[in-house]
Amino acid sequence: MSNTSNFRKAISDAKSSALIGPNVIANALPYVGGGLILTALGTFGGINVLRTNPGIFMPTFFVAIVAELVLFFVARSIAIKGNNAVALPLLATYSLLSGYTLSGLVFVALQSSGVGIQGVGFAALACGLTFIAARPIGSNLSEQDGFALAKTVQLGIIALFVVIVGQLVFSLFGAGTPQFLEIAISAIGVLLFVGAAVVDFFVLPRTYTDEQAIPAALSMYLTYINLFVFILRLLIAINGRD
Repeated sequence: MSNTSNFRKAISDAKSSALIGPNVIANALPYVGGGLILTALGTFGGINVLRTNPGIFMPTFFVAIVAELVLFFVARSIAIKGNNAVALPLLATYSLLSGYTLSGLVFVALQSSGVGIQGVGFAALACGLTFIAARPIGSNLSEQDGFALAKTVQLGIIALFVVIVGQLVFSLFGAGTPQFLEIAISAIGVLLFVGAAVVDFFVLPRTYTDEQAIPAALSMYLTYINLFVFILRLLIAINGRD
């Protein structure tokens, strides 16, 4: 999930500054696109591991999760300082690891007759259309509406994060999530990250300068990935796991 402390900091920074990076979104988009391509490659690699050597997937999955968390904070800190030569390789590695950790969910979707490759494609397309629609909305929000929406989305994501952690804890004890509850959680996640996409276009130009495109790209990347995850979870929950 998107890092909530990063989200809170972005809102705090935005409140204390005017529009300081009017072109930062445009500058960030190539990095977002490159990161998503690498994520797709990482997902493809993870699916191949699941198909050819499933016994090693879970150990490598947990290693990838830990490495991904470490790289997020290190790469973001370096990128904010403007050291792009170091930040870019770290972010490329982060994107590959992110794809690897997504591969389990994508594999489940591909195995579901009600979702399949067309469902994965639909989730990716829906994310792209969301960002296209979110750009004019977020860019034209008033200060009052923008910060109100940002605060609402922030609180919602924190609550969603708590619910997801609870799901993981219960799953460790063998307690599954009822289908109706999984549908509800996934649908709320979709709505929250659609809101987060709108907030990105309001907050990021008030948080980062035009030269700080990489940390802005990371924020947009996280929103896109989480939106993709919850759309896919919703499709799987609606169609059931075959």
